[in-house]
Amino acid sequence: MTYIPTSSISLLRQEYEQATDLLRWQPPLTQRFVEAQARPLAEAMVQHTPHVHFSLPDQVVTLEDKGQPQTVPAGYRDQAIGGASLLDRLARTDMRKAIAQRLQELELSSNRAVSIGAKLLRYATASYMVRDLLPAGRSIIYRAEEGEEIPTIPTTTPAARGSAIMASTDAITEEDASDADAGRGELLVPHAEAARKFYLPQWVAFDADDRLLLNSVSEAEAHIASMQRFMEVLHLARAFAPYIVADEQYQQKRYGMLGQLINQGRALARYETQEIINTIKARAAQHDLNRGLSLRVPYFDDQSLSLELTELEVIPAGRIMFVPAFVVKAAHDEQAQVVEDTRLSPSTRRHLLQELKMLEQAFDDGAGQQYQNWWQSVQQLLAEQRPPAQAGSL
Repeated sequence: MTYIPTSSISLLRQEYEQATDLLRWQPPLTQRFVEAQARPLAEAMVQHTPHVHFSLPDQVVTLEDKGQPQTVPAGYRDQAIGGASLLDRLARTDMRKAIAQRLQELELSSNRAVSIGAKLLRYATASYMVRDLLPAGRSIIYRAEEGEEIPTIPTTTPAARGSAIMASTDAITEEDASDADAGRGELLVPHAEAARKFYLPQWVAFDADDRLLLNSVSEAEAHIASMQRFMEVLHLARAFAPYIVADEQYQQKRYGMLGQLINQGRALARYETQEIINTIKARAAQHDLNRGLSLRVPYFDDQSLSLELTELEVIPAGRIMFVPAFVVKAAHDEQAQVVEDTRLSPSTRRHLLQELKMLEQAFDDGAGQQYQNWWQSVQQLLAEQRPPAQAGSL
């Protein structure tokens, strides 16, 4: 997590309130016009469209001018970024940077009306991304696991009934209705009980025991991707207008989705790790692992908010009989490296270590001693075959 000093937060909140007031001071028609122009700008940045057109309002007002409108010069009103030609598409203009740069140029204009118009568009665009492009979720409270800073475990509260999105097509019966609801009939709410504990239940794929709530892992991966896009839009809005972090809806949506994404991302990683364990055991029973074995163990990085892989070489390529102790040793050795890996956040290291421990314990049914006996035999055999050292050799 990025630490922001209190003084910086105060400055951002002050900027946010100034931008909010600036739009509020405008006449209703100007407000609606600016909000309409903000929509294509926001969608162009989110969808990476190759070109976008927008316009500054004809007139703007500020309190300093005592409500007197200032006219935006006609030459500045219509703006275009990118193009529809083949050459423009091949150039692959970074629309996010291009829009931010164009608005910054307009904000620095010596013409006060142009500068105000650009500031209005920046605020309205960031606000549209946060408030309109992203769905609102449930009121939820997370708690952090012991030793972690990011709250990711949903707590059960009386308000945790119902759903962010009500639909009769996916309703189920709520069995634990209170006595006060007796006589009203069955309460129908969508999504599984485990899903309704989260901010957006429609994107929940695993329960607290890592059981898959969907039909396939590919559906779970699609849900993770949806949550990642949600967070990407929030990050994009923050990069475009840093003061948007002071917006109440930004804080609510970031809190709700960050905890859910990390929780479900870790659950997916543990689920896939268990699938790896099951596959190894099944292939070992068929003697299908005697030509080498390498593993790619997934884990969820809570800094990049993405599923990553760590590679383990269990058995080098060649004709070596599979022994469960090989997996134990590979997992144990990798844990030692992860502990020293400062590239990972402490919470990500903890999560990855838990998965490697899962892998180790799944094959440590007396395999540890088996491995030690085998390794000692190999060492003894190598010592017997080693030629005597010659004088002067190192």
